[in-house]
Amino acid sequence: MKFISEIDVMPLKALLNPQGKAVTMTLHNNGYAEIENVRIGKHITLEVEAESKDAAKKRVEEICIKLLHNPIMEGYQFTINEL
Repeated sequence: MKFISEIDVMPLKALLNPQGKAVTMTLHNNGYAEIENVRIGKHITLEVEAESKDAAKKRVEEICIKLLHNPIMEGYQFTINEL
């Protein structure tokens, strides 16, 4: 079976997010003063061939832990859906 995973990797809330701060300032300078606390991260989409949804979930979890995020600076969450 084939599954699609949507993964979001975001900086931890306790850390500064310079890209988000720059976007917040640009929005304020362009008349969007009501916008606050912009945070910018990564969005990753993977297609996974697996025997079951649980097997796909385990594989994506392994990939996130080993390759896609830095646990000191980032957190992640993902969804798995059958194609």
